[in-house]
Amino acid sequence: MEVRATQRYARISPQKVRMLVDAIKGKPAETAINALKFMPQKSAGIVEKIVRSAVANADQNTSIDVDELIVRNLIVDQGPSLKRFKARARGRGARILKRTAHITVVLAEGSVQ
Repeated sequence: MEVRATQRYARISPQKVRMLVDAIKGKPAETAINALKFMPQKSAGIVEKIVRSAVANADQNTSIDVDELIVRNLIVDQGPSLKRFKARARGRGARILKRTAHITVVLAEGSVQ
């Protein structure tokens, strides 16, 4: 049985979130939350919140044992970019892309491999 939680349009670059994916993929949900709690990156707090949401979603289903959940997959896709301009020399403008991310966490019951 799989449970998922998604956050769309998170105001952080997908590249910065993908740095954390390997650190928690395949680990038990509780271990992943504890590891994310002590990471200094901004994206760690965002991903921790999504993992907690997925665990809460699993808690609503009575046939799933919350203690046996592992992080099966963590998908980070690029969302739409906010386009801004910054004033530069001689009356020019430089484009600034403020990127967004769509983050999906998939938890599943099973043993740690």
